Amino acid sequence: MGTVSQFQDSLRPPAHRIESEEEAISTARDLAAAFRRQASERDINRILPHAEFDALSASGLTAITVPPEYEGLDVSNALLAEIVAIIAEGDASIGEGLENHFCVLETLRIQASEDLKASLFARALLGDRFAAATIAEGAELSAEGPGYHLSGRTRQAPGILFADWIAAAATAPPSRPVTLYLACAHEGIQVVDDWDGFGQRTNGSATAIVGQFHVNADTIAPAPSFEYSTGVSLALLLKAGVSLGIARAAWTDLLNTIGDRTTVLARLGEHAMRIETTAAALERAGRKLDIAQVNPVEAAMADAHFSTSAAAIAAGETALATANALFELAGQTSAGIGLNLDRHWRNARIHALSLPRDRLLRTAGDYMAKPRGT
Repeated sequence: MGTVSQFQDSLRPPAHRIESEEEAISTARDLAAAFRRQASERDINRILPHAEFDALSASGLTAITVPPEYEGLDVSNALLAEIVAIIAEGDASIGEGLENHFCVLETLRIQASEDLKASLFARALLGDRFAAATIAEGAELSAEGPGYHLSGRTRQAPGILFADWIAAAATAPPSRPVTLYLACAHEGIQVVDDWDGFGQRTNGSATAIVGQFHVNADTIAPAPSFEYSTGVSLALLLKAGVSLGIARAAWTDLLNTIGDRTTVLARLGEHAMRIETTAAALERAGRKLDIAQVNPVEAAMADAHFSTSAAAIAAGETALATANALFELAGQTSAGIGLNLDRHWRNARIHALSLPRDRLLRTAGDYMAKPRGT
């Protein structure tokens, strides 16, 4: 089919195949411990974690959501959120790249044709990585033979610098929302490292510039027709996972930095409880999303969206509160610039900017105000 010619061969060796959820979480913990060792140095000097992402691919962890019918493991969403949190605790920027990757695989699962899913899930099993982006206003997408001609650029998005594929949301003529699956190795695509945020400094955010590119019809998928798609809910759940990881990293540094703990035990207990409550919210939201994926009716998907929204908001607040506590409770001991402990606050703050908090709260209010059957 035409898809094959547009899909590029990967130069990296085939990835390991993870066989169980127990192996998946064990692998995540081992990788996170390795990522943690130089996370601060990478942040200070903005050293992009290319080698770390290659380690993720080689481990097989990037393929754990491939559905069983495509020879994947398909872990539960609660476990997936915990794995993202574990990786983000080691390095929040790597966690965010993994968050974006898994969101694309869910979008692929619910949108794409069987042939496209078979092709791209096979690439994921081999270790290929994905990033989601949106085609910016002013781009040209016009009919051209059995597909479209595309020129323009994407909006800046995390993970693009480490991706083999970009899932680009666009509007096809006359007004049809679609996702275009673009191979980053194609000569018509240029990826520009233009991220200068004060937090999440090495998350691979970039802009993809597309020039004179023909997009085959069989690499295009329609956007979901449901108001509360499982792809959106998974994005919220994994965003919560990254925030939880940031909170745990700040908590560990707080315990390592603080002097006399006896004077602030109640405050420590407050933050410990908050982190545990947040983890429980992610687990509950993950179970709701499992139900919506298996039975994608509107009620189940709306319930999952509400639950993942609550988890994302709570986790973001927990990350900021824990990062603040690191300085409030540890005092001057934590303030040395060489310690780089402020990265936890910077990461939490930048990561929270992409969460549409007010819109989620309005949607939650509307959802809860609607009458329900008993």
